[in-house]
Amino acid sequence: MQTTNLNTVASNGAAWFFATAIDASILMLSMVDPLRYVQHPIFGDKPYSAAAYGDAHMLGQFNWGPMAWMMFASATVAIAYVMYVRNARVMRISSAISFLKGPERYKKVIRQIIDFLVVFGIMGGIGSSVGMEIPVLSKIINQITGVPDTLFLKLFMFLILFIIFAVTVFHGIKGGIDRLSAAHIWTAIGFLLIVLFIGPTLTIFRDEGNSLRLMVTKFITMSTGTTTTGSPDIVKNETIFYWGWWLSYMPVMGLFIARISRGRTIRQVVVGMLGYGALGCMSFYAILGGYSLYLQQTGVINLVHILNTQGQAAAIAAVLSTLPLKMLMLIIYSISCFIFLATTISSSAFIVSSFTSRHLAPGEQPSQFNRLIWVIVFIIFSFGIVFVGGFKTVQAISSIAGFPLIVVCGLLLISICQMIHQDQKVIQAKKKTVLFMPHVTPEIVRKQKRVEIALASYLHEQPRNQSDPELS
Repeated sequence: MQTTNLNTVASNGAAWFFATAIDASILMLSMVDPLRYVQHPIFGDKPYSAAAYGDAHMLGQFNWGPMAWMMFASATVAIAYVMYVRNARVMRISSAISFLKGPERYKKVIRQIIDFLVVFGIMGGIGSSVGMEIPVLSKIINQITGVPDTLFLKLFMFLILFIIFAVTVFHGIKGGIDRLSAAHIWTAIGFLLIVLFIGPTLTIFRDEGNSLRLMVTKFITMSTGTTTTGSPDIVKNETIFYWGWWLSYMPVMGLFIARISRGRTIRQVVVGMLGYGALGCMSFYAILGGYSLYLQQTGVINLVHILNTQGQAAAIAAVLSTLPLKMLMLIIYSISCFIFLATTISSSAFIVSSFTSRHLAPGEQPSQFNRLIWVIVFIIFSFGIVFVGGFKTVQAISSIAGFPLIVVCGLLLISICQMIHQDQKVIQAKKKTVLFMPHVTPEIVRKQKRVEIALASYLHEQPRNQSDPELS
């Protein structure tokens, strides 16, 4: 069994926050979602009006922005607090819910239910991602190479993904997943910069400023579902789909980000998630979504018609075909999607294999065999979704898998409040003990100070005083 110190990735936290923010689906949906929204304005505006274009540019960023990352934050903070403040091992989400610990039978049953819902949610989230992305990639490859878009092409793509997964599983986090994530980040940034500077740069910046203004002014209305629209099902179903999807990814994201957040405060972790995570996702909608809306609004190409009559893959290919060296851009796009897919499933397989491993030492990775088994399970499940087909199927599976985790999310939030409250009471009690009991030894005082500094640093960003002579 291979072991690696997971804390070595902490120094690359900013990059890893961004890496977890993006997935192949965002390369696809950021181009086509705004085209759906401009046909069905969220606030009842006239379709294709200036207001409709503004809201369409903003809505995708709302769905992929702070709302999504706050769902991830509940699991991240709870797990990190248990691991780094209370110094307890967390291999499962249920381990981070403090009031469910104990030998009582009902607590064991609840923990098992939570772990089942988590694995079920991850399966649904990964299956939804791959089930949506592989058919789109298959059609784009068909346009690049002329190879018929058949089930055999999709099987071949799954085979390539499996080979990539097998290599990353063999190398583990260091030298495997981390290198895949690095390629993931640079291809994403490179592709965005190409579109930004080749496309209408000033228009994209102007529209993004307007979108940020709209998001601030309309955030509460959209979050509470009190918007008025002539086609409520289109817009609200999209948001429900995304919320279910984020909930299904919440356990993976929570465990993954918690493991790379050692030494950071709650404030730093949350700001990092909102900064690198949410802004990383929003940048795709700002640039790729802004570019597709620009092409539609200026009449360069009728992308809405292509999307409605030929589907997502044709609309994406049409957007890419407007860029210089379109064949090269299609190839870069397809390679980027493959790397993103491989990163997502490799990371998810690593986390789920941690759930299903027993007696892992701190910092120890799950066995290669366990991780490979989960990769195979993900691929078979995803292929089943591809075989059934249809974006509505993907939406339904994602919603069904994700929404039971709302309860888990609520339990994690309650656990965070309870743990912080309990630890603060302990600190206050220890302070009184030191004050009124003169026989307290210097060693007790030093231990108390270590607990206070660790908790204060994690909660309030107070720097650790390494020069305090009493702690030496």
